[in-house]
Amino acid sequence: MKKLIYIFLFICYLPSNIFAQDGNIVTVGQCVPNFSFVDQSGKTVNMSELKGKVVLINFFATWCSPCRQELPFLQKDIFLKYKSNNDFRLVIFGRGHTLAEIQAFKEANKYIMPMYPDENKVVFNLFASQSIPRNYIIDRKGIVSYASIGYEPDEFQNMVTKLDILLKK
Repeated sequence: MKKLIYIFLFICYLPSNIFAQDGNIVTVGQCVPNFSFVDQSGKTVNMSELKGKVVLINFFATWCSPCRQELPFLQKDIFLKYKSNNDFRLVIFGRGHTLAEIQAFKEANKYIMPMYPDENKVVFNLFASQSIPRNYIIDRKGIVSYASIGYEPDEFQNMVTKLDILLKK
């Protein structure tokens, strides 16, 4: 009888592992987790303070090839386009990186967009358990309205289109 119970539990557990391989913790339609980070001016920003704005959260790592492909487009097609829009906020986290590593990476690559360290993956772990780059668009109500994993030019364009739509509302 115990053997049957173990087999049953294994069979029930197996599909959840298969379908959870993308590592998602937060998905479209859910409220954004509340967290805080220190911005470039040294001010602590709580995610709840950004309610009312459209927020794009990006997770990357300096060693990640798809991340390095995506970042120039984040700067050119999103940051430079919306940096003066008071209804928009771009928040980029270097997963597993220190502030010094992020600053050196920004300088070496001539990035001017805001990037923050997530040295112990505290923020990342609220959203996912694996895989970068990751993008989440949070609408003005604090709901995740878009999520992506990896970098593909067509998917990136879909994200830009979603931002355009949300910022016109």
